[in-house]
Amino acid sequence: MSARVELREVTKRFGAVEAVAGVSLEIAAGEFLTLLGPSGCGKTTLLRLLAGFEAPTSGTIWLGGQDVTPLPPYRRPVNQVFQSYALFPHLTVGENVAFGLRMQRVPAAEVKERVRQALELVSLTGLDARPPDQLSGGQKQRVALARAVVCRPQVLLLDEPLSAIDAKLRHAMQLELKRLQRQIGITFVFVTHDQEEALTMSDRIALVNRGRIEQVGSPPEIYNRPATAFAADFIGQANLLPARLVAGEAGGARVRLEGGLELRLPAGAWPEGVAEALVSIRPEKVHVAKSKSRARSKFPEDQTNTFEARIEEEVFKGATDHLRLATTAGTRLAAVVANESALGEVFHEGDRVFCGLHADDLVVLRLG
Repeated sequence: MSARVELREVTKRFGAVEAVAGVSLEIAAGEFLTLLGPSGCGKTTLLRLLAGFEAPTSGTIWLGGQDVTPLPPYRRPVNQVFQSYALFPHLTVGENVAFGLRMQRVPAAEVKERVRQALELVSLTGLDARPPDQLSGGQKQRVALARAVVCRPQVLLLDEPLSAIDAKLRHAMQLELKRLQRQIGITFVFVTHDQEEALTMSDRIALVNRGRIEQVGSPPEIYNRPATAFAADFIGQANLLPARLVAGEAGGARVRLEGGLELRLPAGAWPEGVAEALVSIRPEKVHVAKSKSRARSKFPEDQTNTFEARIEEEVFKGATDHLRLATTAGTRLAAVVANESALGEVFHEGDRVFCGLHADDLVVLRLG
């Protein structure tokens, strides 16, 4: 069974510091939700509030329709996986996994069977007699997961559990953890500061900034339609270009970017009554070509937002080239393009290029 999780106007203060500021959040039963944000933003405090290790200054926490705010951790239907694994070094793998069941006085025969099932679930069958110091980092993480799920919690809390694993193994574990969550159906609340990790694993992401929820949405929503400048800047890379409204036009608006480049936006993109805002465009959405003929195959049929630029900087990164562009109007922006050297499209510093932007890829964000 999995549980619905609700935070209702939850605030947590440590003296004069407000670590969590009036957060309301709903997590569906069986959902994989990630709390994403920079260090010190309050995401781990939110996890500790859910676990019961911290009590809210105000507000309430609900699990499965029950107000658990006054309940201690051991009376909540949750379990937690820590960044440090927290395995008992003097116990074997099997004994580590069985520890919680023995504390619950589960019959020995049932303990044995549930430990076997948990180890099979995390692909550690046959390692039950091995001590933790003979395991790799990835295997230790799997033991910690098995120990957490063997008690059949309704909610599993994970506090940056993959941060101590090397990059290649971490990517494999991300996919494995998502597979595991789908298989067992437990509500997962996952904390990380790693954007790629959040985008890879989550059903939804709650972006945390200065103790508040900045935006909640699916990975594509968060990435393609950031609601704030912080969201656009923190998730991936973004050109955040100060812009001023030049004129409202039939079906859209004309704006001038810092540096002088003018763009046309579709209807409804520019907020009413606002003279200045930010225009956000992802670098990979800046279409670049070396010739006008090549540009025709890359750019949208509507040639409204096309312009010439010079490559000020080119960084080769294998499959992609990262370009720093300066338009003839003086606006600077970044672009990421596929490395198409086999097709003769090779970019160098100093090259004149033709650029185009799809109007639907432009996101207008309010200042402040």
